[in-house]
Amino acid sequence: MNVRKTMIIKETIEADGFGTACAPITRVVAMAVIQNPFAGRFVEDLSPLFDLGGQLGERLMADAVDLLTGPPVSYGKAAIVGVAGDLEHGGAMIHPKLGKPMRAAVGGGKALIPSNAKVAALGATIDLPLGQKDEAWSFDHFDTMTVMVADAPRADEIVLCMAVSDGPRPIPRVGNAPIVD
Repeated sequence: MNVRKTMIIKETIEADGFGTACAPITRVVAMAVIQNPFAGRFVEDLSPLFDLGGQLGERLMADAVDLLTGPPVSYGKAAIVGVAGDLEHGGAMIHPKLGKPMRAAVGGGKALIPSNAKVAALGATIDLPLGQKDEAWSFDHFDTMTVMVADAPRADEIVLCMAVSDGPRPIPRVGNAPIVD
């Protein structure tokens, strides 16, 4: 695995968008910028990227959880693939093997881990979705963090992002809404 750098962002929210104080909510994102071994070419077997995702989850997710103030309740994952790569490269990083180390780090995780992937240029942002780790329909925990690495992804890189939170959105008011299809 060729890791150029790792980064951790920790954010503590103390008020909603109107300035109304709330119980502090800590959100942490661990990111790794890695060389994309398949940049610039079509490859049918993407399993080496499956393994890289799992290895990076084992390496970084526990550190992210350790930075929370309270127990983890929400999680999410994302990948930004440099322009010489393919969207499937991001999917290969975040889907087959990343979930297991993320669930281990948060102590469970019955719900699917919300995810996002895209191909983008240097310095692009990604909206990293968050969802409650054990209850997929917890509307109060549907959230998004917008993250980026200023000098990544280079054309032949992938930025892998894993997020964890110890709370819902600030002052959530949607949780009791009826579910209507």
